[in-house]
This record gives sequence, structure tokens and C-alpha cells, in this order.
Amino acid sequence: MEIIIADHAGFCFGVERAVGLVDETSKNNKDVYTLGPIIHNPQIVKKFSDQGVEVCEDPESFKATDTVVIRSHGVPKKIYGQLQEKSVNIVDATCPFVKKAQSSAQKLGKGGATVVVFGEKNHPEVKSIVSFIDSEFFVVSDESDTMELPFRNSYALVAQTTQNSESFDKIAEILKTKCETLTVTNTICNATSLRQASAINLAGQVDVMLIIGGKNSGNTTRLYEICKSICKDTYHIETKEELDTDIFKTSRKVGITAGASTPGYLVDEVIEFLKEVTNEQD
Repeated sequence: MEIIIADHAGFCFGVERAVGLVDETSKNNKDVYTLGPIIHNPQIVKKFSDQGVEVCEDPESFKATDTVVIRSHGVPKKIYGQLQEKSVNIVDATCPFVKKAQSSAQKLGKGGATVVVFGEKNHPEVKSIVSFIDSEFFVVSDESDTMELPFRNSYALVAQTTQNSESFDKIAEILKTKCETLTVTNTICNATSLRQASAINLAGQVDVMLIIGGKNSGNTTRLYEICKSICKDTYHIETKEELDTDIFKTSRKVGITAGASTPGYLVDEVIEFLKEVTNEQD
């Protein structure tokens, strides 16, 4: 059985930066918290918890002696003010690409356009992006949502950084029929596009496709959905413990990719598991 790893898989720049900031901060400070899970990966969150870094969802509960790390997905604009009022030590681990999406949405709104954000309405990143918009805005999760939008003189389109580029382009085409003027700012990060493209390429070559990453991770779930549409035997797992050897009985090629918040060691453990399966088959 051949094991093939996607060209682009696992930690992206923003996640690696956020995890590094928590590691560094926890070594140099006491009473360190992350405001929400630092990334959408339960294993990493548990690792930090074991190091004494706890997750807190309530900004009002902090004390002036606390150090608060803002999650990679960002937080709503008002949260910064709440934390400053508490006089806590703030470490901002918001992904720079999320920062760009926040800034783009804010500028487009100030320019007079109705801003459309393509993303998951209840995702923390989307909540952070829309909080920077002072004008009218809509959040759409797919093409059908976009079709229901009212006609406006001017629309501006941005996206959650981990969304699907193909879907973004389709939504832009629909928006052109909904307004006189459309401004499109593609805020999907390059790492996301590369990861999705390499997953698509690999899924068409294998018998089984494994997507490794948190079940609460939006970008990992999108990888699963994309690959499932190409390779019917596609599985979304968090760890090797979820794998059943029966899956691979007739498999000649197994493809592996991983979400942006998936650490390398989890991918390595799956690879080792598959090597053991291969040895047993031989």
C-alpha cells in the first residue's frame, strides 16, 4: 500500500505563529489564558492546558495580573476595549491574514458599500471580521444565501480566510447581478488555496483519503467535503485511534492531508499506523 502526503498540509503560518506565541508567553508569565481556544485543535488545546494555560471565554473575568492571548481567529473589536479596561497583559495572536480581512471589511464599509462576508456566520473569525464593519453588512455561507440578498447600489465582497476560492468566485458572480457596483477583495489566504488545490489533486489519485484535524475546525471540514466529492472513501479523523484497519484491506493508494491547525506529530502518528498496516498486509 502506497502512502501519499499532500504537498500542502498541516500547520499554516498563522497557526504556527499563534502556537509559538502561547508557548513563549507561558514560559515568561504566570496566569496565562487564551481568550477562546487558541486554534481549533483539541489536542493542542489540551497540551497547553497541561502546561497551565487555560481557555477562558469571558473577558470580564480577567484580573490585572493576568496575561491574555487572543486566539488566532481574532476577537470582536469591542473585546480589545474590555481587556484594556481590565489592564491585563494582552498578547495578540490573531493571524495576520485575519487582520487583513478585518481591515479590508472596515475600509470597504467606510467607503459606502454594503459589505458581504462569505463565511460561517457563527465562526469566531467571521464574528471578528463583521465587528469592524460600521456600515450595513450581510454574512453568506453559500450561493443560495447570496441569491436571497436584496439589490443594493454598491456591494463589497470579502471572505473568511479559510473559505473555498471556487465558491468565493461563484458568489462574486451572483453579487454582480445584485448591484450597480461590486468591489471584490479576496481575503482567502494563499495557504488555504494551496492546501485545497493539493488535496483536490491527491484525492483524484487514491483509493482512500484521510483528512486529519479537529472536528471543530472549519478549514479541515472543508478539506473533507472537497475530497469526499472526489474520493468516496474519504475520512475525517483527529487521531490514529479513529482508524479501522478494515478500511485499507483493498487499498493500493492512501492519501493524507491535514487542516491548518493540525500539528505535524498527529500526521506522523497516522503515517506510522499506516506503515504498520502495510507490513501486516505484506
